Amino acid sequence: MKRRVVCMNDTGNHANDGIVRIIGVVMTICGAAVLFVTGSTSAKAESGIASVYAYSGSKTASGERANPAGLTAAHRTLAFGTHVRVTNRRNGRSVTVRINDRGPFVRRRVIDITPAGASALGFSGLVPVNLEVAQN
Repeated sequence: MKRRVVCMNDTGNHANDGIVRIIGVVMTICGAAVLFVTGSTSAKAESGIASVYAYSGSKTASGERANPAGLTAAHRTLAFGTHVRVTNRRNGRSVTVRINDRGPFVRRRVIDITPAGASALGFSGLVPVNLEVAQN
């Protein structure tokens, strides 16, 4: 059995992203690599611009039906089901949302939030935010 520690910090083109994507141990068992996640999933906060999600009534990338009244969001790389605490830097309000879709695909935007989430944060267009992975 071969064992090695893996740390993937895929920041891509996101300057100062700072969120560690996967920390774990890869073991090769019977010729197959298996990843066991053993560490924290968040090193520090991510910041940028949040936008309100434009729903078309279709399914999200996770396969769920889009729900504008739900506290969900789209993020480019965080795993589906991850809970993220989003804080509006203008007024200090925060809300915890669950990642269930991919996006936003616009430069400098870090998260797309449902209209319900945006309402809880007190904005309706674009707003500077801080993100941190919530502890479950």
